[in-house]
Amino acid sequence: MGVPAFFRWLSRKYPSIIVNCVEEKPKECNGVKIPVDASKPNPNDVEFDNLYLDMNGIIHPCTHPEDKPAPKNEDEMMVAIFEYIDRLFSIVRPRRLLYMAIDGVAPRAKMNQQRSRRFRASKEGMEAAVEKQRVREEILAKGGFLPPEEIKERFDSNCITPGTEFMDNLAKCLRYYIADRLNNDPGWKNLTVILSDASAPGEGEHKIMDYIRRQRAQPNHDPNTHHCLCGADADLIMLGLATHEPNFTIIREEFKPNKPKPCGLCNQFGHEVKDCEGLPREKKGKHDELADSLPCAEGEFIFLRLNVLREYLERELTMASLPFTFDVERSIDDWVFMCFFVGNDFLPHLPSLEIRENAIDRLVNIYKNVVHKTGGYLTESGYVNLQRVQMIMLAVGEVEDSIFKKRKDDEDSFRRRQKEKRKRMKRDQPAFTPSGILTPHALGSRNSPGSQVASNPRQAAYEMRMQNNSSPSISPNTSFTSDGSPSPIGGIKRKAEDSDSEPEPEDNVRLWEAGWKQRYYKNKFDVDAADEKFRRKVVQSYVEGLCWVLRYYYQGCASWKWYYPFHYAPFASDFEGIADMPSDFEKGTKPFKPLEQLMGVFPAASGNFLPPSWRKLMSDPDSSIIDFYPEDFAIDLNGKKYAWQGVALLPFVDERRLRAALEEVYPDLTPEETRRNSLGGDVLFVGKHHPLHDFILELYQTGSTEPVDVPPELCHGIQGKFSLDEEAILPDQIVCSPVPMLRDLTQNTVVSINFKDPQFAEDYIFKAVMLPGARKPAAVLKPSDWEKSSNGRQWKPQLGFNRDRRPVHLDQAAFRTLGHVMPRGSGTGIYSNAAPPPATYQGNLYRPLLRGQAQIPKLMSRSHRGSFHKYHGECVSCDYTIYKETPGNRNMELSPNDMRPQDSWRGPPPLFQQQRFDRGVGAEPLLPWNRMLQTQNAAFQPNQYQMLAGPGGYPPRRDDRGGRQGYPREGRKYPLPPPSGRYNWN
Repeated sequence: MGVPAFFRWLSRKYPSIIVNCVEEKPKECNGVKIPVDASKPNPNDVEFDNLYLDMNGIIHPCTHPEDKPAPKNEDEMMVAIFEYIDRLFSIVRPRRLLYMAIDGVAPRAKMNQQRSRRFRASKEGMEAAVEKQRVREEILAKGGFLPPEEIKERFDSNCITPGTEFMDNLAKCLRYYIADRLNNDPGWKNLTVILSDASAPGEGEHKIMDYIRRQRAQPNHDPNTHHCLCGADADLIMLGLATHEPNFTIIREEFKPNKPKPCGLCNQFGHEVKDCEGLPREKKGKHDELADSLPCAEGEFIFLRLNVLREYLERELTMASLPFTFDVERSIDDWVFMCFFVGNDFLPHLPSLEIRENAIDRLVNIYKNVVHKTGGYLTESGYVNLQRVQMIMLAVGEVEDSIFKKRKDDEDSFRRRQKEKRKRMKRDQPAFTPSGILTPHALGSRNSPGSQVASNPRQAAYEMRMQNNSSPSISPNTSFTSDGSPSPIGGIKRKAEDSDSEPEPEDNVRLWEAGWKQRYYKNKFDVDAADEKFRRKVVQSYVEGLCWVLRYYYQGCASWKWYYPFHYAPFASDFEGIADMPSDFEKGTKPFKPLEQLMGVFPAASGNFLPPSWRKLMSDPDSSIIDFYPEDFAIDLNGKKYAWQGVALLPFVDERRLRAALEEVYPDLTPEETRRNSLGGDVLFVGKHHPLHDFILELYQTGSTEPVDVPPELCHGIQGKFSLDEEAILPDQIVCSPVPMLRDLTQNTVVSINFKDPQFAEDYIFKAVMLPGARKPAAVLKPSDWEKSSNGRQWKPQLGFNRDRRPVHLDQAAFRTLGHVMPRGSGTGIYSNAAPPPATYQGNLYRPLLRGQAQIPKLMSRSHRGSFHKYHGECVSCDYTIYKETPGNRNMELSPNDMRPQDSWRGPPPLFQQQRFDRGVGAEPLLPWNRMLQTQNAAFQPNQYQMLAGPGGYPPRRDDRGGRQGYPREGRKYPLPPPSGRYNWN
C-alpha cells in the first residue's frame, strides 16, 4: 500500500496514536560539539527497553536526500548515517538492546517489486540527466547564470542492494561505529547491540520480527518489554500489531508533503529544473552569511503508539451477540489481514478497493455484518480460513459496480471544481502588470542581485504608458476568453490548446460502464473474460498470495521461491469457490545468493556493480537471458494520473533460465566477489561493563569451535547460539576506521561474536497471542477522543508520553521585552543583540492573576540594556534574569546578587523531587510563541514549572572577566570533552 496514503488515513482516523517527540539537541562548548548524554532519563517521559532500526529507511535519505544537497562522496554518506543513528538513539534511549537490520536477499515475491523500482529509478535517472543537460544548454545560450557543473559521478541508488561493494563497506563502517559508541558513549554502556547486515538473508523489518517472535517463544522472555521500531514503511504498523506485544511503539520522521527541493542546476529553491531561468542567487543575510543554510528545518520525529491503536481497534471491532466468544487479539489479526486487500509489497490491490476511498472502513463494515454468519474469525496465528474469506469477498463483489460508478462521479466532480477554479484565477488576474524595472518585488528583495537597475527611468516610464494606452478598454459587458482576456465583439472560435481541461490518459477499460469485467481481462491480461480457466488461475494465484503474505507476517517466510506471476489483481466478485483451493507451499526452499539477486533485480544500466562476465549477460545480444533486461518498457497508468503510480510492465525473471546462465560465469568470480556472494548472519557486540563481556572473551580464549548457548541471565533473557567470528572485534586490539576522516580506536574494550536466533522445526507455529504475565498498558483514550469533531480547532498531537505535560509560559511583560530583542529582519539567532531603549521597563509591570491561574515565568522589573542568553534565560550584559515562580517565592524579585554563594554551585534537584504545577481552571490558552519556546531548549521540558538552575531559581551569573563560570552540574559524571568531540569514561 502507498505509505503516504495509508499513514494519512490512519492519522486522521486514529489521531491519538501520534505523539510528538521531545528531542534534546547537542550543545557546543568552545567550538566542540558535546553529544547528548543518553544515559539520563528520557525527556519523553517513557523508558524503552529495545530499539530496532530498519536501516534501509536511514540509508536512503542519508545517501541521496531530497530536501538538501547530497553528500559529495561515500565517506560523507557514512558520517551522515552515523549522525542519523545518534539522533535516533538520543531520542529513544534504549536500555537493553539495539538491533540494526539491513535488507538482505529478499524472497522472490519481494524481488518483483524491487526489480520494478530499480528499473524505474534507472530510467528516471537517465531521463533527468538528459533533461538537465538540455535546460543547461538553453539557459547558457540565452546568457543566463549557472554555477559551474560539478564533475562527479552520479550516485546510483541501486547500489543499496545486497552484494554490492557499497553494502559491504557499509557493514564495515557500522562495525566501527558500534565499537566507537560502546567504547565512548555512556548511553551505550550496558547495551547489547546486534548487527544484521546485508549478508544475512531477509528484509530488515522481517529479520527484526523474526527475532522478536523467536525470543517470545523462550521461557526467559520478559512479556512486558517495551519495544521501539524505527522505520517509515506502512507495513511496520501491521508487523507491530502482529507481535501481540502490549508495549510496542514506532518512531518515524513526520511526513510532510511538498517539502522544498533545490533545483538541480542552480541549487536554489522555489522551482524545478524545467522551470530554471538561470537567475543569480539572491543574497541571504546582510553579508551573505546564510548562503549555505537551507530554508527547510530539520525533520521532526513522531511516535506511533500501537497500544493506543489497539484501544481504537478494540472499540471499533467489538461486536455484540456473536455466536462465538469475542477475542480482541483475533479481531486485530483479521483487521491486519483485511488491510492486505488495499495493497502491499507483494500483491497488487483489488481494483475496487482504494485506500483513499476508505476501502478499509468499507471492509470493516462488511466484516462486522458477515462475521455473524462465518461462525468464527478469518485468521488464526497467520493461517487463513478461506471459506470465511470467500464470504467477505463476495459481499464486496456485490457492491463493486456501484464503487466504480461512484469513483467516476467523484473524479468528474473534482475535475469540474478544478476547471472552475482555474477560470476564476485567470479572470481575477490584473489586466496589466508593470514589467522591467517597475516589476513588483517582495519586500526586502529590491536590492537583491536579481533586481534590475534603471538605466533610463524616463524612457521606461514612457514605454509603460504607451503600452497601457494601447490596451483596449474593457466594458462591463465585455465577454472573456478562456485565458481571462477580453474577446472581440463577434467572438472567436475556441482553439483546442485554449481548453482548460488537462489531457487525461486514455482509459480503455471504463470500469464505470457496463461490460467492465470483459474489457478489464481483455486489456490487462489479453484474454477473453469468458475464459473461466484463466480467471480461476489468476484468482488461485492471488489467494495463494494472501496466504503467503499473512504467513510471512506471523510465522516467517513460508517459501523463498513463491511469487505472484501477474501484474494485475482479479475482482472481488471472482473469489467464488476459493474454499477448496490449496494454500500450502513448497518446503525447504533457499534464498538467492546476493549476486544472483542483483542479476534478478538490476537493469543493464546498473551492471557496473556486477563482475564483468556477469555484466555481459545483461547487454550482449547473444545472451540467453537478454530478454530479462529491456532497455525501455511500458508503464500502464492503470487509471492513475502520474507515471510513478502506474504499473511497470517488465518481464518476470525465470529462475531456472537465470541459474543455468550463471553456471557458465561462476568460475570467473574473484575471491573477494565470492566472499560478497556468500550468505552471512548476525553479529553481537558488548562493551566491557556488560555481564556478557567476560563470558564471550572466555570463549575466544578457549577457542571453542561448537556453538554455545547464550546465558539468558546475563543479557535480559536473550537466548540463542554463540559462535566465534573470524573477523571479530576484540579488546586491546586497534579498530581501524574505514572512514579516513574518523580516528582509529586504539584503546578498544569491545568484543563481538556471531549470534544465531533460537531454531525451531519448520512446521512450528508461533502463537499470535498475548503472553502470560503481560500487563496491559493503562488506557490512554478518554471519551473526548472518540468525538468525531474538534469544535473547529485543528487537532494537534501531544508532546511526549505524559499527557499532563504543560509547556513553558511567559507573561505579557516578557513578550513586550522580547519584542525589542527578537530579530525583525534576517537575524541569525533566536534573540538578536540589539538592546531595547533605556529605561523602558520601570516599575512593576506584573498583572493580576486570573482566578485559578497557575504561576507563570516572569521577567524582573529592572530596566536593562542586554539580551537573553539562549539556554539559561540570563541577560548577557547585566544581572537581569528570567526565573520560574513557585508558591514559595510568588512575590519575590531577586537578582543573582541576592543569591547565596553556595546556591550558585548547586545543580537542579533530582526529577523525583521536582514538584509539578498544573494549570488551573481559567488559565490562558497556550500561545503559539509559548509552544515554540518549549521546543527551543529541551532543558525546559522536564523542569516545567520549576527552577531553571539551582534551588534558588536563578541561572549562574556571568563572572567579572566576561566568561561563564565552569562549574560541575549534578549528574555530570565525566569530564569536559576533548577536542575530538567524544568523551571517554572508565
